Amino acid sequence: MSRPGYTLPVFACAAAVAALHWLHDRKSLTFASVDLIEPAQIAEIPIEQVAGLSENAALAITRSDPGDNLDLTKDTPIWALVEWREEGEAIIIKGGEGIGRQMNADDKPAIYAYAQRLLKENLQRMLAPEEKITVTIILPEGRSLAVRTSNSAFGVVEGLSLLGTTGISQPLSTPDQLAVFRAELQNKASRFENLVLCIGENGLDLARKLGINPEQLVKTANWLGPMLVEANVLGVKEILLFGYHGKLMKLAGGIFHTHHYLADGRREILAAHCAIAGLKSPDIQAVFNSATAEAALTYLKSLDAATGSNWVNQVYSAITEAIDVRSKEYIQSHSEKGTGVTICGSILFDRDRKIIVKSKTAGLLMGKLC
Repeated sequence: MSRPGYTLPVFACAAAVAALHWLHDRKSLTFASVDLIEPAQIAEIPIEQVAGLSENAALAITRSDPGDNLDLTKDTPIWALVEWREEGEAIIIKGGEGIGRQMNADDKPAIYAYAQRLLKENLQRMLAPEEKITVTIILPEGRSLAVRTSNSAFGVVEGLSLLGTTGISQPLSTPDQLAVFRAELQNKASRFENLVLCIGENGLDLARKLGINPEQLVKTANWLGPMLVEANVLGVKEILLFGYHGKLMKLAGGIFHTHHYLADGRREILAAHCAIAGLKSPDIQAVFNSATAEAALTYLKSLDAATGSNWVNQVYSAITEAIDVRSKEYIQSHSEKGTGVTICGSILFDRDRKIIVKSKTAGLLMGKLC
């Protein structure tokens, strides 16, 4: 059985709780209790160090423990600096060194809704009515770790994000986690004929904003292949695949487990479709040699702007159609003969969470879902 852990916001909150406790009582905690809110349970988080920096400021340190997840933040230190303040709102949350900046949101720190709520609700309970604090979250290793993530693809630079919708960090790449996703799929397939499969939190968030019923959204992480087959077995008639282009395009190459540790192929898939569309050899080489899928997309956009062409639409439309076809073939190859095959449509979005293109089938499915 794989061991779950906690998400980064939980450790940031635990450190802040320990620092505020020191300001109140001048005592160090060895464990901090954090109400996870989602789910409704209390976590006891070990505190590594607490230090009073002055009469009005304290710093506490804990370490990330994501369980058996393949997570590069494992054991990374999380600091929280808590300072008394006399004016303004009760709790102000800031991002210090190692917390990323959101380029698409006026450089705000990448401390998202769940982390904000977790910090404010836990800390507010500890404050007297007249007390006010500033909380600065610091990830000393955040800047160096960020270069090994896809954060920049979503407009987050110079650090990591405090992202997530829950306090529990499940091992997304283990069979145990697949069982959790399958259980959710089984529950929703019993109520809906049309479902939306999203690889991660960005897809789930965007799908909700587009007006898709949250009850029809199912998270898959990297397990797209098994989840498509399961949906077909359960009798789901139509599936909308909704994902970041740098992940979902792997399906166009027949890659149905999308973790980069197992397979990549993005630049090969993009370059092949550029060649089929008729791009010139130097442009195909530029796409192939792009450091990321987002960089390749940016190059195609610049080519369109310079030449008045429409390469982005041509290339990505072909990729979505290939995703739909390969998904159908994958389901057929893993299904009993004579059974019906779930219809699949695909939508790709970019780092700004803007839709690049929809397949023809996806356009029809969106009309039913929104």
